[in-house]
Amino acid sequence: MTLYEELQRRGLIAQTTDEKEIADLINNGKATFYIGFDPTADSLHVGHFMALCLMKRMQMAGNKPIALVGGGTGMIGDPSGKSDMRKMLTPETIQHNCDCFKKQMSRFIDFSEGKALMVNNGDWLLKLNYVDVLREVGACFSVNKMLSFECYKQRWERGLTFLEFNYMIMQSYDFYKLYQDYGCNMQFGGDDQWANMLGGTELIRKKLGKDAYAMTITLLLNSEGKKMGKTEKGAVWLDAEKTSPYDFFQYWRNVGDADVIKCLKMLTFLPIEQIEEMEQHLDSGAAYNNAKEILAYELTALVHGEEEAAKQREAARAIFAGGGVSADMPTTALSDEDFTDGQIGLLTILVKTKLCPSISEARRLVQQGGVTVNDAKVTDPKTMYTLAEDLIIKKGKKVFHKVTKG
Repeated sequence: MTLYEELQRRGLIAQTTDEKEIADLINNGKATFYIGFDPTADSLHVGHFMALCLMKRMQMAGNKPIALVGGGTGMIGDPSGKSDMRKMLTPETIQHNCDCFKKQMSRFIDFSEGKALMVNNGDWLLKLNYVDVLREVGACFSVNKMLSFECYKQRWERGLTFLEFNYMIMQSYDFYKLYQDYGCNMQFGGDDQWANMLGGTELIRKKLGKDAYAMTITLLLNSEGKKMGKTEKGAVWLDAEKTSPYDFFQYWRNVGDADVIKCLKMLTFLPIEQIEEMEQHLDSGAAYNNAKEILAYELTALVHGEEEAAKQREAARAIFAGGGVSADMPTTALSDEDFTDGQIGLLTILVKTKLCPSISEARRLVQQGGVTVNDAKVTDPKTMYTLAEDLIIKKGKKVFHKVTKG
C-alpha cells in the first residue's frame, strides 16, 4: 500500500488538481508541501490535529513539510467559514503566537536541518508595495470568478470588506513565493480553503507557465475538524496550561460512538489494518469504550507524552470504575472569601469550577437534574454547602470535578 493509498483509506483526501502527479510525488518522498496556520491564539487546538498528523505522516515518508504561520495574513483574517470580520491582532501578539506554535508543532514535526521549515508570511507580505501587487498579482485574478466562490458568497449579504476580499490574493501569493524561494510544489488545506488554494496554483501557472509543478490537495473533514474540540468550556487546546492532560484525555475518551473509528483512522498512527479490524468488532458498549480509550491514549501520548497518557488512562479507569473518584481529576480549592457565614451555594460552586459559564446556566442544569454531588442528585438550586468534606461533583454522565476548601 502506497502512502497516497493509505491517506485515501484513512479518509483524508477529498479532492486534488493533479491526482496522478500528486500521488507520484508523495509516494516517492519528493513533495515539498505547506499547510498554513493562522496565529489567532497562543496555542494550537484540537482542530489543528488533522493537519499536524498529516504533516508528520508525510514527513515520515521522506516528504518535506513547511509550516506557514500567517504573520501577514493574520493581520487581515480569512473570511472563509466566517459570518463576521475577524478581530485584528497586533504584530506583537501575532509574533508571540507564532513562537508558541513552533514549540507545540515540534512534538509532531522534526524541524532539524533540511527536514522541515517554519516560515512566516509576514516576512514578505508586510514588505510588498501595493501598486506592485496590483500590477503583478491582481491582474491574474477575475473578480467575477472570486465572487462565485462559496467563501465570499456566504458573506455577501452581511457585508464583505475590501480588506477581506484581498485574502485570497495574499494566500495565493504565499504559494507563489514558497514555490519560488523554497521549491514548494504542493499545498494542503481544508475543504473551506479550496478556492484560495486553486488561486495559488493558478497564479503560479499564469506567472511561470503551465508547466510549473504546483498542485493542491484538500482534506476531507476540515469543516468537522474545525468543530472538533469545541466544548461548553471552550476549545480543547494542545497547551497543558489551557487544557490539562486530564481534560484532554477525557475529551477523547468521551467522543461519540459514531466518531471514534473516524478519529482513529485520521488522527492516530496505529496501522490502518488494526483499526479496520477493531471496526469490525464494535458490537457492544464495551467494544466502543475500549476503542475510545485507545484513541484517548494515542492522542494524549502524541501531545503530552506516553507517561502522561498512561497516567490519565489510569485516572479515567478509576473514574469509570470507582464512581468518579480519582487523584488526577480537576480540582478547585475554595478560599474563606468564597463563603458567606460559612456557606456557599451550589450554583456559585458550579460557576467557580467553570462547570457552568453563568449562574443562570448553573440553575438550569440543576433544575434539569444534571448535577450529582457525592453520589446524590441535587435538583434544588438553593442548595448550600459548608464543605466540611470534599465534594465530588458530577455534571451529566461523564464530567467529574473535585471541590475542596483551601
